Amino acid sequence: MSSDEKSVRLTVGDAELTVDPANGCRISSLRIGGTELLRQGERYGSFPMVPWCGRTENGRFRNGDTVHQLPLNSPPYAIHGTGRDTSWRTARLTGTEAAFYYDLADPWPYRGRVTQSFELAEDSLTLGMGIETYGDSFPAQAGWHPWFHRTVDGQEVRIDFDAAWQEERGDDHLPTGRRIDPLPGPWDDCFGMPDGVEVKLTWPERLELTVRSRDPWVVVYDEQDEAVCVEPQSGPPNGLNTTPRYVTPIEPLEIAATWSWARL
Repeated sequence: MSSDEKSVRLTVGDAELTVDPANGCRISSLRIGGTELLRQGERYGSFPMVPWCGRTENGRFRNGDTVHQLPLNSPPYAIHGTGRDTSWRTARLTGTEAAFYYDLADPWPYRGRVTQSFELAEDSLTLGMGIETYGDSFPAQAGWHPWFHRTVDGQEVRIDFDAAWQEERGDDHLPTGRRIDPLPGPWDDCFGMPDGVEVKLTWPERLELTVRSRDPWVVVYDEQDEAVCVEPQSGPPNGLNTTPRYVTPIEPLEIAATWSWARL
């Protein structure tokens, strides 16, 4: 384990994880046996989506009678939250674990704290995220947006999952509210898995990696040549408006996910 002001590195066996708290507390690198699994670059790796996930329609959401306007960082949407653009602080660092936090601030209209944890093992990575309020209750979401390499050691990835439904996507790229039978890819779509997310990525003859979460929502994105994304999250895109989940003084929002892998 080593750390400096720019990055934190955990190593267990031949698994090596690097987290950059100053760059949105994103995973900048995950190497298994020396092979990098994540697309490189300051916008890539795997970043936290918090305090909302995916696109929020016109950047607006309601809390009771109050309507809030968020900056349109991907017009006409506010997308992927503010955590990825924030410098986080280190809370805990051991040989196999690291935890970080930041305090919610403008442009998010409510005060609170976000925490994120990483626990590395030889064959898995466990992720945790939580949101607590310093006062008022508010709707929020949390999740992760990893950019896995489409091709590893010359082998193109295969994505396998069994979803109960797919959120129908409108022309505006937002869920329409209708649930439909899952369609074949390519995808930039949200799927429902009421028994928990389980998506398998297989690079033939190289590696199999499974993304799991107890939460029932996952966005799968594979429309890019360089990478594919499997994004477990606490609610669907635009969920601040359609399926609000509240952070209250007695009930924080918590989500966990596990990436486990095996060589083939």
